[in-house]
This record gives sequence, C-alpha cells and structure tokens, in this order.
Amino acid sequence: MSANVSRSANSERTYAVKRADLPVSCPAPDMPLWNSHPRVYLPLEDQPEARCMYCGALYQRVD
Repeated sequence: MSANVSRSANSERTYAVKRADLPVSCPAPDMPLWNSHPRVYLPLEDQPEARCMYCGALYQRVD
C-alpha cells in the first residue's frame, strides 16, 4: 500500500502480515490514531497470529 494513502482504523477484522512487515502495531502506521485506540505492538515474531486487546482485530503472519 502506498505511504500516501491512509486506511481507516479498525475497518477490517483480519489482517495478513508478512514477516518483512514486522514489528506490527494496531492501528497500523497508515491508519489515523485520532479515531481509534492507543497504538499497541503485537508479538508476531514468535507466534503465527495475535489479536489486538482494544479492538479485537486479528493479525495473522502469512510467511
């Protein structure tokens, strides 16, 4: 996704994440924080998936 495009925060329930994208935070850097929750980092280095404790979004490592 282009760095100039902003995604809506918490608009999806599941996100696919590549190992190259680690570390992963929710909401992602290209999502505005003003209409979401505090940024939290998810431990996907050691496990295949993690769920955000604030919004419940599921982040799954795909490689």
